[in-house]
Amino acid sequence: MSELAEHRIKRLNMRSMRRGIKEMDLILPAFAKVHLAGMDDADLALYEEMLNESDHDLYLWVSEQAQPPDRYARFITLIREQLAGGVRPA
Repeated sequence: MSELAEHRIKRLNMRSMRRGIKEMDLILPAFAKVHLAGMDDADLALYEEMLNESDHDLYLWVSEQAQPPDRYARFITLIREQLAGGVRPA
């Protein structure tokens, strides 16, 4: 039996909050709160895959100190735009 979408989103929200470094503890939950509910199954799977990456790598990508892998580039761009624009969760 597959996981219900609402349960998956809740789980991914929690995974976004419980990170290894404080910077990502602040960045990812704000992004997740704004974007997860609007993602389709493929995007949720890709976001979950991205969450398996090292927090240090994620931070380097978000802070533009390193180039993200192509498969995550869209999410990293959205995160950067949200940070730059001061987009706050609803």
